[in-house]
Amino acid sequence: MRRFNLAVLAAVTLSAGLTAVPAQAHSGRPLGIENCTAAGCHFDVPPGTYDVKVLLGGDAASSTKISGETRRSLLPETAAEAGERVSRSFTVNVRTPEGEPTGPDGTPGLDLVLGGSAPALADIKVTRARHARQIFLVGDSTVCDQPGDPYSGWGQQLPQYLRKGVSVANYADSGESTVTYLSEPRLWATVQPLIRPGDLVLVQLAHNDKTTDEATYRANLETLVAGVREKGGNPVLVTPIVRRWFNSDGTLNNGTALLVNGLGVDHPAVIRSVAAAEDVPLIDLTAKTKALVESLGVEGSKAIYLYNEKRDNTHTSVHGATVYAGLVRDELFAQGLVPKGSVRVG
Repeated sequence: MRRFNLAVLAAVTLSAGLTAVPAQAHSGRPLGIENCTAAGCHFDVPPGTYDVKVLLGGDAASSTKISGETRRSLLPETAAEAGERVSRSFTVNVRTPEGEPTGPDGTPGLDLVLGGSAPALADIKVTRARHARQIFLVGDSTVCDQPGDPYSGWGQQLPQYLRKGVSVANYADSGESTVTYLSEPRLWATVQPLIRPGDLVLVQLAHNDKTTDEATYRANLETLVAGVREKGGNPVLVTPIVRRWFNSDGTLNNGTALLVNGLGVDHPAVIRSVAAAEDVPLIDLTAKTKALVESLGVEGSKAIYLYNEKRDNTHTSVHGATVYAGLVRDELFAQGLVPKGSVRVG
């Protein structure tokens, strides 16, 4: 899990005089602020799922957000008045590799980074989660935990919208299609055994199925659905985010934008069809992102993607990924796919 950039984090406000004390392998008792420095916190814990409770605030007014592991947003920016203490909790998945499943292992343990306009951490407790529900993500580069700026997948931003008791295990991986996700041992063969009864598995694969015929694409989606159900999990099919590819009239009504491949396979339409046939919940992210991008227009939508930085109309910025994760959050809440009270709304 990623080490801290001291130059960036030197302004973090913590109790004066803290020194780093290595945490021992997690034994059931809470691990606390003794594992923090002005740069952030490191907890020497094995892979697993952990509840984190933080007490934010200091003598001056503060505003703190928390990220961790491979650039995951874990807690949205939270304000506290001078002298006030604000308690927040979230649940985090610690795994190896810490980011993309085919990427580097990262460093062991749980690393948290404090950010925000005026960060202040008064206390922190980390304990192994006893009854957490996982949301597994199966997807491509538009979903994954991207390792470096300016890229971000929407799955990387989703954890900040969830409260304690639900964590995101993001097994999306750059460049994957339904074909490669099923065939690569570090992907589906690794994910499926981890699924427990009641876990959600969100599947968004389409961007790289450029040469996959419709029968194969449909069969692959059905295989993933059946595999989730075999383990007692709950599959959710997600249509892909649109590409920012405008027509002259300002619409996205073209195959490039709407993920129709060179063989004429309309990926969102197939996903909708499989969801209906298999009685699987559907998050129609294609329709939602299309409506949003068209409403922002040619210029306004540039900030959602990496057009300004990379002339990239497929991959999202941190801002765009956060917006798109919010759309997923809204659907999880509206469809009752997560327990009541588990989603941060508004």
